[in-house]
Amino acid sequence: MISLANVTKRFGENVVLENINLRFEKGKIHGVVGKNGVGKTVLFKLICGFMPPTSGDIVVKGQKIRKDIDFPASCGIIIETPGFINTLSGFKNLKLLSDINGKIPVSKIKELMAHFGLDPEDKRSVKKYSLGMKQKLGIIQAVMEDQEILILDEPMNSLDEGSVEKVRRAR
Repeated sequence: MISLANVTKRFGENVVLENINLRFEKGKIHGVVGKNGVGKTVLFKLICGFMPPTSGDIVVKGQKIRKDIDFPASCGIIIETPGFINTLSGFKNLKLLSDINGKIPVSKIKELMAHFGLDPEDKRSVKKYSLGMKQKLGIIQAVMEDQEILILDEPMNSLDEGSVEKVRRAR
């Protein structure tokens, strides 16, 4: 489903990734493990088409990133900190995002929020949410359209044990 062939990424003289060859198979959960600063987030950004590789090819579902497509279809993503409109409630943020593709009903958004311990009727703005609440909102955003591919960069950050289990069972 996702393959990288001889992928290198440089920032000036700094080589972050060099000749990476990977294959992520459909239907499996893959973990990318490494110390801070080794390029995991850069790798995810390359796969998503957010930045170009210096060299090499990235193919997602048979389509070459930055040649056939700019961004892989049916892909739910959390890279670094989830971004939301801070002045809106969590529900309103998710509703705005769901309106882009028009694929999911309001009832599903409310169901997912409740499942992850967020109250869809909570009128507080996202800027008043805790880090864990913002992370849950980001996870909901990533999974709410039943995406074929999920790319979650450190999805367990700031989550309590119960929420970690819910994320593991979300697919």
